[in-house]
Amino acid sequence: MPLNCPARFSEESLLYAIVRDRSRSLTLTLGQELWVDTLSAEPGSEHVFDHVSLLKQEDGSVVVGTPQVDGASVVAEVLGEEKDKKIYVQHFRRRKSSRDRNGHRQSYTRLRVKEIRNA
Repeated sequence: MPLNCPARFSEESLLYAIVRDRSRSLTLTLGQELWVDTLSAEPGSEHVFDHVSLLKQEDGSVVVGTPQVDGASVVAEVLGEEKDKKIYVQHFRRRKSSRDRNGHRQSYTRLRVKEIRNA
């Protein structure tokens, strides 16, 4: 699932959290797999999101942080490195032989949410 796709969850999802990952806010549920910008972590290790902005608990109550929920965190397992599809950027100018083409392939780290810890 690419990074910019919204999390898909239904009313049956009893527990979810909105966390801050560098410059992005992510909505995470248990067992969800997602791509984030490259992390310096080995596959099989754990990554902890400490900055939880909102937490919906199993009993239906919602805890909103000011600016974050104290004691709450989300633990995710690092599955490995992934690369997105290649994109090409082309520049054409009106002069003869004045064009160039560059390619870019973004790297991501793939994670699976293991645990959402309450406050």
